[in-house]
Amino acid sequence: MKIVVLIKNVPDTWGERRLDPQTGRVDRGASEAVIDEVGERAIEAALVYKDGADAEVVVMTMGPEAAKESLRKGLAMGADSAVHIKDDGLVGSDMVRTSGVLAAAIKQVGFDLVIAGDVSTDGGGGVVPAMVAEALGVPHLTHLDSVSITAQGVSGEREATGGVAEVRADLPAVVSVTERTPEGRFPNFRGIMRARKKPTQALSLGDIAGLPEQAVTRTSVLSAAQRPAREAGVKVVDEGDGGQKLFEYLSQENLV
Repeated sequence: MKIVVLIKNVPDTWGERRLDPQTGRVDRGASEAVIDEVGERAIEAALVYKDGADAEVVVMTMGPEAAKESLRKGLAMGADSAVHIKDDGLVGSDMVRTSGVLAAAIKQVGFDLVIAGDVSTDGGGGVVPAMVAEALGVPHLTHLDSVSITAQGVSGEREATGGVAEVRADLPAVVSVTERTPEGRFPNFRGIMRARKKPTQALSLGDIAGLPEQAVTRTSVLSAAQRPAREAGVKVVDEGDGGQKLFEYLSQENLV
């Protein structure tokens, strides 16, 4: 089985994250870039299957030169090879273009199963995996809290209104996982050393066959502004009437 895992290089969740007011895009120089944590969980889901079966795991990302570090970590975790889609023409791509380019690259590389995180921490769209599946013409199981892979298909559970939904699909398919799935394994020294010898393929737009005509950026940010500075809150001094003061404040703010 060939499993392609889609990962994304994002600003560190624990670092400062902000928009560039000039471009309206994420300022990727504001903090260190890392693999999105949910992407590590997607890699782990693939590696769990690989641990007990004959499978090839390919990590793929679309991003700038710095995204190589995320691919290296994926290889150190245990993936067999990596694909880096990098082209100046992709800067500022929206979800429509991103999904179209990823789908074309996945089709060119070949796959039985595609696994991705459900929502990136720097975008939060949560629709790219489903859009990739639509472009590939295969079923998709999204927002899975658990994943089970067999040679014939994939299944899992996801939260539903009032309960849990059990879903499954035959291969080939696309799935996305949530932060409720197991954490990614920590790369050991042996894995880090082996990662240096594993193949990484670099693809530009000109290297990808079958790019759809609709794989163009359809949206753009018209304006962006810095987040306003935090202001001091209202301090209530209880002199026997604290409850009344609190009630009056909540009433003024239409909170009660």
